[in-house]
Amino acid sequence: MITKRGLIAAGIGFGIRAAGAATTPPQETVLRLGYLASRSSQIGRGAAELAGQVARLTDSRIRVEVYPNSQIGAEAELLQAVAHGTVDMAFLTSAVLGSFVQPLGIFDIPFLFRDLAHARAVMDGPIGQDALAAFRARGVVGLAWGENGFRHLTTATRTVRSAADVKGLRIRVPQSEVMLTAFRALGTDAQPLAFNELYGALATGRFEAQENPISTITAARFYAVQKHLSLTGHVYSPAVIVINGGVFDSIAPPDQAALRRAAQAGAKVSRTASEVADRNGVADLQSNGMQVIRNCDRASFVVAMASAEPTFVKLFGQDRIAAVRNTKAG
Repeated sequence: MITKRGLIAAGIGFGIRAAGAATTPPQETVLRLGYLASRSSQIGRGAAELAGQVARLTDSRIRVEVYPNSQIGAEAELLQAVAHGTVDMAFLTSAVLGSFVQPLGIFDIPFLFRDLAHARAVMDGPIGQDALAAFRARGVVGLAWGENGFRHLTTATRTVRSAADVKGLRIRVPQSEVMLTAFRALGTDAQPLAFNELYGALATGRFEAQENPISTITAARFYAVQKHLSLTGHVYSPAVIVINGGVFDSIAPPDQAALRRAAQAGAKVSRTASEVADRNGVADLQSNGMQVIRNCDRASFVVAMASAEPTFVKLFGQDRIAAVRNTKAG
């Protein structure tokens, strides 16, 4: 956390005040917030909304500086930096959460959610709220669940319609043990890589394929290095807004409440941007030269990934997985 507006604001001024001098301006608190994607992504739009709302709701007592494109760290490093207090805030996708708070890796299980309504019901309900509270044990405060979106597969040369088509595919997955386990169960050569290194790895042919939400694929211009898009919707990826616990606790309660309200507003904008991208972004990618495979055999992926289920049960427990799957929407 950075504070500005000079020594006078900090109470240092040699103890001399001229008669009728202007009142010392209030101290401004500056919070740095990092995220992995571009400003035009669903995460970027949500972060911008959060920053604007914080300024408005606190009468500019607090200012949030946003750092897109992993400028102050890739996601795994960024989350650790928030925990250690070297970065104040972050807007993170679910991919790195399981390595930080192990039970949160459950959200990366493929085909865990039936549809968007189901996913949001889980994240907004008791399961999601308990997940937010779990950050506290690691010195971090979870403020709100936003949205990264449903993840889809892109490839450079191979057309993918079913699970059989991905065998042997060199694919980048995020730094998520759950997703790594699932994709290796499909017979792919899956390897983790930080998002900020991904475009270059695809351009050089280090990886043949990757998977991300539509908004991310568009914002990162992956259509320039990937020619096929398969609408697999294999993982719903929430995104979370977090703040260092010590920083949050140092803020006055009314401004804490303002931060939570601003985070909820930013989360809502990220959801809207993700939903619009899913509705309109496929046509944009198609106009940029991608071949879109809409009728993927999702059932074949479920069957092929079944061998990973015992690992997921061991990690998270059958009851927890069932609780997510059985949550009713609306």
